[in-house]
Amino acid sequence: MYCLQCLLPVLLLPKPTEHNSFFIHRLFIILYLISFFLERKPCTICALVFVTAVFLLCQSGGYSCIFWKNCETS
Repeated sequence: MYCLQCLLPVLLLPKPTEHNSFFIHRLFIILYLISFFLERKPCTICALVFVTAVFLLCQSGGYSCIFWKNCETS
């Protein structure tokens, strides 16, 4: 799990409340993840653990997902 030490804080970033800054936040997260996976090349198990954590976080509550904004809360 050593290769995930830079990815775990991504799950803890607070989401912005404004629509314009949410787009920039989502773009930053996606570019950070792409560059991390291209540069560090984490092992398959760590990548699966991270993807599973993101999937479970997004499925447990719409507002807690880091990739989209829940329309019901705005």
